[in-house]
Amino acid sequence: MSVLTRRLRAAAVVAVAASMALGTAACSKKNDSDSGSGGKVKLVLQTFQNFGYDQALKDFEAANPNITVEHQKMGELKDFQPKLVQWLAAGSGAGDVVGLEEGVLLQYVQNNDKFLNLLDYGVGDLKSTFPEWKWNMSLTPDGKKLIGLGTDVGGLAMCYRTDLFKQANLPTDREEVGKQIATWEDYVKLGKKFKASGVKAAWLDSATSIMQPYIMQNAETWFYDKDNKFIGDTNPTVKKAWDFGLQMAADGLTAKTIRWSTDWDAAFTKSAFATVPCPAWMTEGVIAPKSGPANSGKWDIAKIPGGSGNWGGSYLGVPAQTKHPKEAVLLAKYLTSKAGHLAAFKEAGAMPSDLGALADPAFTEKKSAYFNNAPTGQIFGDSVKGLKPIYLGPKHQQLWETIFEPQMQAAESGKATSQAAWDKAVAEGKKAAG
Repeated sequence: MSVLTRRLRAAAVVAVAASMALGTAACSKKNDSDSGSGGKVKLVLQTFQNFGYDQALKDFEAANPNITVEHQKMGELKDFQPKLVQWLAAGSGAGDVVGLEEGVLLQYVQNNDKFLNLLDYGVGDLKSTFPEWKWNMSLTPDGKKLIGLGTDVGGLAMCYRTDLFKQANLPTDREEVGKQIATWEDYVKLGKKFKASGVKAAWLDSATSIMQPYIMQNAETWFYDKDNKFIGDTNPTVKKAWDFGLQMAADGLTAKTIRWSTDWDAAFTKSAFATVPCPAWMTEGVIAPKSGPANSGKWDIAKIPGGSGNWGGSYLGVPAQTKHPKEAVLLAKYLTSKAGHLAAFKEAGAMPSDLGALADPAFTEKKSAYFNNAPTGQIFGDSVKGLKPIYLGPKHQQLWETIFEPQMQAAESGKATSQAAWDKAVAEGKKAAG
């Protein structure tokens, strides 16, 4: 979960967060005492965005009456990540089980002493239940330590507003839409038709929304090569995606919103744009709640230009500071089991990474009422067939969300030229990459 979506704090903000985190660690993690009333063990689960765990946690507690779970929903990744870093460094404050987004996962794999080795708790037999790449991403290079179990995978599609398409005299049938946006060039061409229609909405929410799907489809790496050397300035696909998105903005096809901001939230409610590339976790977990009940049935889902791809996906790890390791691992195992995955998909659209769940009719035959009864299981399932995820590197999320994305947004809003913004992002990226 994805999502997919989620800015990290800049260094100065992290410093502030550190002082706040140390002062609030005790109240953030409420199970410092050995157990709760009646001898029950109390666990704290900390996640960002919407992992879709409300029902799954009820099912887990029903099956394990000696364990209660306090689910702390920590807001966006940009809000949670700096706090987690500080809590791990301080040795207290982190939950017993925590969500780890794939863009920050490698830094924890490289500095893994703050997490339990899940292989020591009998999870090795679960390897065959995940795609090999999903399992390996949280495994140390020597294969001896596993720090996380996979939650969702961010299969990609294109979400679009059928009512706005109809107003613009564009096709609304999802199969036909998919055909007309088969390539990114086709997508721009249709967007220009939409703009020419005079409908009072933009074609796309933001130029930055192009980056993740375009790069994930067309490259094996992003900011780092596989030796962890910074290549953000020389990777041709990154610059091509940058130019592609900003050209769309220059052509008047984007709403120029700042993703994951109140401005972006309001744009959903006000129907300010007609399309947005959407990983599975963004459907029920982001678009539906932000667009609200008034827009139910007006959204639909078509194939993404290029036909496939991945955007986001997360893991559950168990910090070494937990006082209840066995119970914490048990919780992580349940939430990443077939049952846990299917419950999260039903609740938040989080696409399973468990192979059994991916083959289950509860996923393959799922349709979304909010998205005009789109067959979400089929669409997102098809989008990850043969998926080969790209290498992100240790500070990927930081580079994108605190440096490159803000600079791209500055160019989109006219505060800087594309080249000036690119030059600044590259210069700052080289310093931050480490």
